[in-house]
Amino acid sequence: MNDQIDLAIFRDKLIDYVSGFERFSVLDTGKGSVSGPSFYLLLAGWGKLDEFVFRNEKEDISRLDTFLTQHKGKWIFGHINYDVKNVFEPKLQGHREDKIGFPMLSFFVAEYVCGIRTNGEMFLHSQNESADALLKEDLLQKILQHPSVNKPSSHQLQPGSEIISESKYQQAVQQLLYHLHQGDIYEINYCLPFQLRGDLPSPEHLWKKMQEVQQSPFASLYRENDAWLLCCSPERFLSKEGHLILSQPIKGTAARSPDPVADEQLKKQLFESAKERAENVMIVDLVRNDLGRIAERGTVQVDELFGIYSFAHVHQMISTITAQLKEGLPFTEVLRATFPMGSMTGAPKFRAMQIIEEQEIFRRGLYSGTVGYISPDGDFDFNVVIRSILYNSRHQQIYFPAGSAITALSDPVQEFAECLLKAEGMRKILEGGV
Repeated sequence: MNDQIDLAIFRDKLIDYVSGFERFSVLDTGKGSVSGPSFYLLLAGWGKLDEFVFRNEKEDISRLDTFLTQHKGKWIFGHINYDVKNVFEPKLQGHREDKIGFPMLSFFVAEYVCGIRTNGEMFLHSQNESADALLKEDLLQKILQHPSVNKPSSHQLQPGSEIISESKYQQAVQQLLYHLHQGDIYEINYCLPFQLRGDLPSPEHLWKKMQEVQQSPFASLYRENDAWLLCCSPERFLSKEGHLILSQPIKGTAARSPDPVADEQLKKQLFESAKERAENVMIVDLVRNDLGRIAERGTVQVDELFGIYSFAHVHQMISTITAQLKEGLPFTEVLRATFPMGSMTGAPKFRAMQIIEEQEIFRRGLYSGTVGYISPDGDFDFNVVIRSILYNSRHQQIYFPAGSAITALSDPVQEFAECLLKAEGMRKILEGGV
């Protein structure tokens, strides 16, 4: 289908085209280098034939399984907010307002799906059974002929209200260190709500600029009505291929250097860091335990420990854990065992989530949740929503949270610097500096 189509140009036009829909998902690997399955360079779904929206934690989440069964054999896209933790652990709760407005959980059957496979092949089709070949050809032409629009390079943005100073951050971390020294937890992920207010006329243009720089392997541009996600995540939450299930938690971060020699030294220091290794192995053990609840006995294994992968601004330490999934488990039971991801909570997971609710000053919402797809044969791939801008176009709220893992060895000054480093790329994009 793509013999006479420039895929790079088509990708840009496709993103601009689908961004006009109130419900769409674009998933992009950016040619990022992380081990594990990668079937598509880009996968997009837009339009809505049917949807499942879960707004209240008192609802029955197993209805999602009924929805997925009803639409078996079709492409399904969607998201899961961090707050779904309250459904799986009823003793947890969130008492702060979500300023962006994504539902707790939402999946939709896309009317149209387009994919660019890793071998360069492209497919474009409608899941509407009444659509014919002529309609599909017309759709291709609409995308190719979609006009390019000059996008604004800067935005008039104001600071938001939920801001934490370095001194307040250090006070919060001291509280976390108290819990760590008491043995309540061994590790906890603590996040800050970097925030701005203002209008972003072209969120899709900002995301394309972000991804051009980041080349993140689990990036997503995602919209549900007024709520937008501009995500350049380097982290996979969970994927399934046949019976093989795989998770790739990130724990361990180092800044990049423009000097190649110094950059290699930073990678080496990250790999050899006792603190970063301790953080990583704690989460690996947590993920092994989570997967063990849904895996065939004896199949959980660590395929890679302390892998170092390089991205635009940072080096990351990534480990890979796999298992063979038990036969016949519903999707929500897989989520119940594994969500939220340990890299964004801590260990032990339940106690860490309780302390996060006590100490963080914002509601995470979709941040540290997940976005992904379920394929017609039931395989799936979901990211971890980090390195992201969350935007509500109606209320002009903009969040770009960032966090770090706090352990007993943590230095609050260095942890605050790590949060600033992770937020730097998003801030530059928003302020028009890239």
